[in-house]
Amino acid sequence: MKTRRVGRGLISLGLTALVLFHSVGAGAWGNEGHTYVNRVAAERIPATMPRFLRRAVAEIAYLGPEPDRWRSPSEFALKNAQEPDHFIDLERVSWLDPLPQGRYEFYRKLYEKRAATPSTDHPDDYLPEHVGLQPYITMEVYGRLKAAFREYRQRLTAHQPTRAVEQAIIFYAGWLGHYVGDGAQPLHTTIQYNGWVGENPNGYTTEHKIHAQFETAYVAANVTANDFAGLVKPPRRLDNPFTDYVAYLRQSNALVETVYALEKAGGFTGKGSPAAFDFTTQRLAAASQMLLDLWYTAWLESAVPVPGQPVPVPASK
Repeated sequence: MKTRRVGRGLISLGLTALVLFHSVGAGAWGNEGHTYVNRVAAERIPATMPRFLRRAVAEIAYLGPEPDRWRSPSEFALKNAQEPDHFIDLERVSWLDPLPQGRYEFYRKLYEKRAATPSTDHPDDYLPEHVGLQPYITMEVYGRLKAAFREYRQRLTAHQPTRAVEQAIIFYAGWLGHYVGDGAQPLHTTIQYNGWVGENPNGYTTEHKIHAQFETAYVAANVTANDFAGLVKPPRRLDNPFTDYVAYLRQSNALVETVYALEKAGGFTGKGSPAAFDFTTQRLAAASQMLLDLWYTAWLESAVPVPGQPVPVPASK
């Protein structure tokens, strides 16, 4: 979900009409889509991963929409602090390749770009909160998950209770799913997030309703988890989670015009079109696949000794 200067708002089915009115903005996939993404991934956790996690499908699915529940104006500091976590406008950072791995180096690069941009060229477009921070929050939650897996392994080795860290792992796994889901929605990677801006030779919609129409109303009415579960394969270990995740965002961004073309053809209206259904289920499956791969990679990497950290010794019984 994302909010910018134009505004994006809170997402739930009960607010869909308000969202389509466009005074506020949308959260990727709405409640249903985020729940489906987490559920499908959780149902495919392999037997080589902890049993407690494989049994937490319902909890992980519930947590899919969780960051969108942090969007109420009644919690201003919370809402304000995490708005940019749901998106990144890749067009605004096309000059920055590769992206820095750290959040604060990214900030520094953006502020340098802003300082060098003439006032007539909209320098505030390069403020971090206007560019978006999607890959950074994703990798930060991934890091929390990996650290919690490491603690779980250490506690098992030391024959210590694991219930508390198991609960933390379930929360981090579900929390991570929200941002990975956001990243699969092409309109969360672009300045074209809710109505085409700039040159428009193909006549795409400029109305501020495509975002919620696609990811919330259409998905809720036409898609279920079973529609894309079969597209998700066993997990693979990612070579470089940050690099692989940024590539995933770029692949999503390459599909922005497809979303607009489908909308123009009426693909997201009512029951929509077969092409829109196939496209949407492929995007949801891509999210579940990336999420499962990140969980699996975090589990495997948590077994790698940390330099300078003592290896836990099994406690005597």
